[in-house]
Amino acid sequence: MAANIPHFEDYPFKITPLSEDEGGGYLITFPDLPGCMSDGETPEEAVEMGRDAFASWMAVYLEDEREIPAPGSGGPASGKFNLRAPKSLHAKLARQAEAEGVSMNTLAVALLAEGLGRKQVGG
Repeated sequence: MAANIPHFEDYPFKITPLSEDEGGGYLITFPDLPGCMSDGETPEEAVEMGRDAFASWMAVYLEDEREIPAPGSGGPASGKFNLRAPKSLHAKLARQAEAEGVSMNTLAVALLAEGLGRKQVGG
């Protein structure tokens, strides 16, 4: 069974600099995995945080028995979108992400995936 679990190293990723308006640092996205992304202050930190995002994304897909796109397939979507939030929500997300030791992007992706999973189960 372990041989069927996808590995981070198998999937291509893209690292792009974030503008100061976007918070600075670097964004890591996975073209094959919709919604799987993270960020970091440096490209190296973005990759490390990307490993966490990848593991969380895979855990949700495996738990839900959803089809996982093949490495290099490009996936059905780019996996990137910009989101504006009220300052109060941004502050709450930042505090929660810090408390959990993850980036805000990783936390947001996990919360979105969890919410979508609940919606799909509930109909």
